[in-house]
Amino acid sequence: MSNVADARNFAKKKHAGQLRKNGKTTTFSHLKDVVKNLKKMKVTNKDTICAAWLHDTIEDTDTDFDSIKDRFGKNIADIVVSVTKDNRLPKKQREIKYAKDLKSSSTKAKIVKIADILANVNDAPNAGRNTQWEKQQFVKKSKYWSYVSSVKPGKLAELSWANNEWKRLQEKYS
Repeated sequence: MSNVADARNFAKKKHAGQLRKNGKTTTFSHLKDVVKNLKKMKVTNKDTICAAWLHDTIEDTDTDFDSIKDRFGKNIADIVVSVTKDNRLPKKQREIKYAKDLKSSSTKAKIVKIADILANVNDAPNAGRNTQWEKQQFVKKSKYWSYVSSVKPGKLAELSWANNEWKRLQEKYS
């Protein structure tokens, strides 16, 4: 089994039965959307794709950095941890640390975060809330977008789709 298939299966098992904060979308469905977004950005790097499958495991399950490192390697674990909020910290400190982590994260981590942000904003209407709530979600994610969107991916990704998708979302929520 490839590392990517193993990461997918690991994430599926760890997130089994989990719903996102909206109470409607499964976490695994979100992970599939993130990986689809990477494909739209022409990402083929296996570590990046594995990290996309695993990016919510530390934050939302009993998985820790060491278990990802032991199973998938340090490179993948480093990507995952750099796009993970530290839930042990109070909310304000957590956000400050997360902003710092995103800004200083690797190119691969920033590419995963771009795919994640787009999946999150595109999923907002599925919550069945009002458009004001959706706009608030967009505004929250805009902050994170500003930390990662200037990444220079080189041959790792083609960001024109992501940038066009972000522009479309900006128009929708402006």
